[in-house]
Amino acid sequence: MRHPSVLIFLSCLALFTVAVTVMAQAGMVSTSFVKTLGMTLCLCLVALAMDLIWGYAGILSLGHFAFFGLGGYMIGMWLMYARTEGIVVQSLAGSPLPATPEEIRQGIGTQIFGVVGGSDIPWVWSFAHSLPLQLLLVVLVPGLLALVFGWLAFRSRVTGVYLSILTQAMTLALALYLFQNDSGLRGNNGLSGLQNIPGVTAGQDRVSVWLLWASALALGLGYILCSIMVSGKFGSVIRAIRDDEQRVRFLGYPVEGYKLFVFTLTAIIAAIAGALYYPQAGIINPTELMPIASIYLAVWVAIGGRGRLYGAVIGAAVVSLLSSWFTGGRAPSIPLGFYTINWVDWWQVLLGLTFVLVTLLAPGGIGALFGRGR
Repeated sequence: MRHPSVLIFLSCLALFTVAVTVMAQAGMVSTSFVKTLGMTLCLCLVALAMDLIWGYAGILSLGHFAFFGLGGYMIGMWLMYARTEGIVVQSLAGSPLPATPEEIRQGIGTQIFGVVGGSDIPWVWSFAHSLPLQLLLVVLVPGLLALVFGWLAFRSRVTGVYLSILTQAMTLALALYLFQNDSGLRGNNGLSGLQNIPGVTAGQDRVSVWLLWASALALGLGYILCSIMVSGKFGSVIRAIRDDEQRVRFLGYPVEGYKLFVFTLTAIIAAIAGALYYPQAGIINPTELMPIASIYLAVWVAIGGRGRLYGAVIGAAVVSLLSSWFTGGRAPSIPLGFYTINWVDWWQVLLGLTFVLVTLLAPGGIGALFGRGR
């Protein structure tokens, strides 16, 4: 009752999910569009994490999409391994002698890593056969990376633009490492076929609805968690750190501990969003982890309105859906006589101009309009 915006958001999210489900079952929306909406909900979740770390704690991280991509890689390893295992077992079923576990493993390695000239399964795939372990790694790997990186950075009291550069360097280093074929994650080829969930015989139309509900549930829980954190004493402390870090330190608060906790928690939220996003996208490669993706994430939050959780969600949803519309060739071209504007080529320019105009004319973003209306 003290925070009615949470109830309003959850109600809108539930109505949206039910409406899309009903329309999908009635054939009014395509399976690909349902997947697009599900992926948009995942992007809204990672935007929530970005708003918590930047809008409330004042830490402009330009590396949070790296955690998003790591979450996708962790779940993608199981999806690709289990699907390939089923194919190999089925192909060896007609052999005169039953296939040994080593033969099956060798067949899996050849199928997955033959594209990069290998047949041995790297050590990073040690737990790819187990869904519970890979789900645990979705949380542990990005969380430990954020914990170590954050401890080193905050312990050295790196702040401001220097911290943003460090997070961007971390993202670039991770992406360049994954581009290598010997990284164990198929280099530039990435992981593909992730939309085929092993053991599920239902069609993609039904699977897309299931993933939409999972994405909506994760976004709802993430919104509740972030709302709890920013509404109490913890939220007051991190906002104070954003506004005047030295004063908070002099008051006796462990500033580095607060910043490290928020940095690690938001990295885990971003990883969970990535683990739900890429089974709907169907493919992940190192390009997804490049620094430009994290910059887009900051733009979404700025356009939506940082410091407002619903603003981050609105910004991510609006920009991602418009991006799909413009770059998908559905936006009509504008003939000017001497030149024709094709939005596929000009969408990023439009996005950049929007970011500049919002920064200059409406620093509060789209979310501020809702705040004024309320």
